[in-house]
Amino acid sequence: PRHMDSVLDILDALESPARGGSPGTTAALGRGLGVCSTPGCRAVLGEPFGTPERPPALTPGQWQLLTELLHHNPATPELGVVLAPDGSTVALGPLLAGIEAGLRSGGFGQPLPTLDPPADSLLVVTIAEALGTSFLLAQGDDNATALGPGGCWDDVENPQNYTLGDPPFPVPNPVAIGAMNGMALGVWLARGPLSVAELLRGYYGTGNGSEAGRSPSSYRRRDFGALVGQGRLEKEVVAVLGVLRMLSPTSELLRDVGTQEVAAVAQRAAREFSERYVECPAIVPRCLWGARPYRGTPALLRPPLGSVFLHHTLEPARPCQTFGACSRAMRDMQRFHQDTRGWDDIGYSFVVGSDGYLYEGRGWHWVGAHTKGYNTQGFGIGIVGDFTATLPDPDTLALVRDELLPCAVRSGHIQPDFTLRGHRQLVHTDCPGNALFQEIQGWPSFQ
Repeated sequence: PRHMDSVLDILDALESPARGGSPGTTAALGRGLGVCSTPGCRAVLGEPFGTPERPPALTPGQWQLLTELLHHNPATPELGVVLAPDGSTVALGPLLAGIEAGLRSGGFGQPLPTLDPPADSLLVVTIAEALGTSFLLAQGDDNATALGPGGCWDDVENPQNYTLGDPPFPVPNPVAIGAMNGMALGVWLARGPLSVAELLRGYYGTGNGSEAGRSPSSYRRRDFGALVGQGRLEKEVVAVLGVLRMLSPTSELLRDVGTQEVAAVAQRAAREFSERYVECPAIVPRCLWGARPYRGTPALLRPPLGSVFLHHTLEPARPCQTFGACSRAMRDMQRFHQDTRGWDDIGYSFVVGSDGYLYEGRGWHWVGAHTKGYNTQGFGIGIVGDFTATLPDPDTLALVRDELLPCAVRSGHIQPDFTLRGHRQLVHTDCPGNALFQEIQGWPSFQ
């Protein structure tokens, strides 16, 4: 299965001291298989040493899977991705490139070269080069973007094939996720070499649908923003394009591009990346949590809408802290809404888990069934749990208040002067619970 657990089994075998392995084994093997195939990445990590042969520690099946995952082909980025236990889809290329750069900057293996002009090696191999070259291709078209979309697995229990949404862009969601993870883990490894398998296991959690609680990887957006920030990212995109200009032969992309154009490309790339992947929360699509089809014909919303209605789910009463638990909660709610209530679909527009993710219900485009009499006027946001006496954890509250709502305004889904209300203000109900209702009365836009 193309699951992170399969990769961890391979890394355990490669890094086994009894078999002569080490943390650097994985990085060197990844580069030999094609992880680092772009000019900027090779300027940092170096050329591969030739096509590697199967290490004795790996079975033929493991070697075939690793070869397929790490052979980089820009035309088919979806082939180099795996499903992580937190429900995210991760491209292994930028992840392993960041890991190698971190190991080497921490003194494990050959030192990293000094780039001219100076550029951050870790950012070059994870995201800066990909952003710079992709947005150069998109320049001149104000409506074009180089980012996204996401996609879907054929089976989250036994993932084999991942299909990107249409149209695929040069930096799809899994590449952005792999880059943010590679950056965070590279910084960690720069402090001192660790077992890569052990590091990844602690970062993503273990097991498909682990019940151990929220994983550190679910904080990737916050962590990347703290490490890099939009201003630094813009500066590093300019720097990496300068590095590419100095390489021989000069990239065709940069042949007639002046410094002002480079600055504009970098500014746009950093702004769009930050808005999409740092300031806005991640949304788990319906296909990933196992949604049933919509019954009937959905009715279109007409954004921007003027209201947001906040709910608690009541059932399940316990907040969900893992992808597995939140996905089950979504399926249970949809089954109840469709089979017992007789609705066309799960009623909420979005549901918020305590695992750090939004789960797509009716989404941004379709009328929900969340606030009777007002469904065409606003989006219904449910938070998993019973918040009569207790509140969601501070991170979950911040996800809604500080990320989801401002992001929905910026993206044109809700009006800048929108009003936030609790479900009980419009319908005879205790929802969203006394504790949560008291909390939101202090939020901006509450009416």
